Order: sequence, then C-alpha cells, then structure tokens
Amino acid sequence: MIVVTGAAGFIGSNVIAELNDAGKDDVVACDFLGHDAKWRNLSKRLVRDIVPPSQIFDCLSRRQDVSAVIHLGANTSTLAQDGDEVMETNFRFSLRILDWCTERRTPLVYASSAATYGNGEAGFDDDWSLSALRKLRPLNLYGWSKQLFDLEVANRLEHGELLPPACVGLKFFNVYGPNEYHKGAMMSVLAKSFELARKGETIRLFKSYRDGISDGAQKRDFVYVRDVVDVILWFVARARDVGIFNVGSGEARSFADLIQAMFDAMRMEKRIVFIDMPDELKSQYQYFTQADLRRLRTLGYTKAPTKLEDGVADLIQRYLTTEDRFR
Repeated sequence: MIVVTGAAGFIGSNVIAELNDAGKDDVVACDFLGHDAKWRNLSKRLVRDIVPPSQIFDCLSRRQDVSAVIHLGANTSTLAQDGDEVMETNFRFSLRILDWCTERRTPLVYASSAATYGNGEAGFDDDWSLSALRKLRPLNLYGWSKQLFDLEVANRLEHGELLPPACVGLKFFNVYGPNEYHKGAMMSVLAKSFELARKGETIRLFKSYRDGISDGAQKRDFVYVRDVVDVILWFVARARDVGIFNVGSGEARSFADLIQAMFDAMRMEKRIVFIDMPDELKSQYQYFTQADLRRLRTLGYTKAPTKLEDGVADLIQRYLTTEDRFR
C-alpha cells in the first residue's frame, strides 16, 4: 500500500495515474477535494480510499501494510500571507508524517521546492548538509515553509537521530503538465497562456527590471510532470536513499522560449506583449533557475529529461486540445 498526500493535486494525481498505468491500484489518496472540481484529477483513477488530511493518521494507525508514503500535500501558493496556516499545513503536518514514517520504518519521499533557493545568488546545488541549507534565503512564505522542513530533516541526520529507512526530499523546479487546472492563479504560465491564446488574446509577460536581461528573457528550469513523477517513483522503488535532490530538466529556458513552443504546438502566430510587474512581486521575483542534477545522476538516475518543445507539444496535443483534458 502506497499513501499519497496531495493526491488530487497536480503532481499527486499524475503520480497516481502512473501507478495505475503500471497496474498498481493499492493506493490511499489523502487530500481535500473542496469545491473547485479538483476531484476530476482522480476521476479516471482507482484508489482504495480517499482520506482528508485531518483523518490520515487515524487511517494509518489501522494499517500495517504501508510500503511507502509520497508526501506532496501543501499550500503551494507563493503569494500566501497567512503564516500560521502555511506553517500548520506545510511544516507541522509534514513533521507528523516524518515522525510516523520514522516510527513505522516506512520509506518517505516528500516534496521540497526550488523556492528554497530564493533569488539564486547561492546557486542551485542541492547540498543537503545543514550548513549548506542554512545559507539559503527563500523569498516567500511558501519557500520558507519548505526550507524549515528540509532543515529539520538535515538536522536529524547530522545529529544521528532516527529517520525513515529511506527519506528523500525533492526540490521541484517549474513543473508543467496536465491536471493543474484547479490551481487558478497558481497555474503554470503555460497553462494560463494556452487558454488566452485559444481565445485569440495576446499573451502578457513581465518586463525585465535587471540590466542585461531583456523582456521575456527571464529564465526558468521548466520540467514536464511526467519526468517529475518518474523520479519520485524511482526513489520509491529504491527505498534506500536519504537526502534532498533537485528535480528539473537541468536546462534554463526563457519565458519567450516557452510561449514560442506553445504557439508552435498550436500552429498559431506568436502574439506577446510585455507588461509591468506588480510591485509586490518585484522583491521576490526569480530571474534565473536551473536545477543542478549532478547528485541525482551520481545516484544512478540516467533518464534524459523531456525537451521543452516536446513536453509542451505533448501537453497541448494529448490533453489541452482534447475533449477530456484530464490525465
């Protein structure tokens, strides 16, 4: 039995889809379904139970057959302002998951975030030593909540405290793919831009406010969700690693590249206009992210990432332009 938290969310539902496609349906899905049609992300899937986070530990206490926990549930809004709610959801709940997995000797794979790297001045090396992690300065509450949990894992490891037999944190970079439609303002730029382009509207990208970086040339490590899921399940299958690893494509591409790939896949002429960035974003905007994948490669993960143009085309042609866009 595999437990997936955040199961109805973007990455979680893709994890369950991949498990089902591999013939595995012995899954407990933990998530709030709410009122935003997030349930549709799981509507094609077979799971043994769907449990809200408030009841997951009661559920776990009755089970002796949990082989792994994939902890993806979180408040992922980079604009979140309620510190108490974010700490309760992203940090304290994660601590309870960590303690349960430690006590039950159950492998844990959890979602960290590239948001922990802040503005990137300290680089994107996924050194998980306590001293290295303490140098990072996240720019928002979400990133800080993820950083705190990484620090706790690293602190326990450094001081010889017990951890689960496998305990892997994954720093996801800019993930795109099917099943993120419920995220509203937090959808990827690609998902939001596609809907506008289909209506014939011009795509708006932020102007640059840094010398030497032109409008639209701000870069991100865009990674297709199928690649992310592959790494997650690779670690689950190994069930022996401890550490925190980057998960991305390993190649920074510009927002202009991303939108060009979208228009090419839609067979439409590119239409872009550059707009002012809101003042509240200027102080926490990342101009460059790129996953350093050397530690992941050293462990033996050799699969090549999906090229941006190929991933965008797959998303648009297999999902976004079809009658049923859910995976």
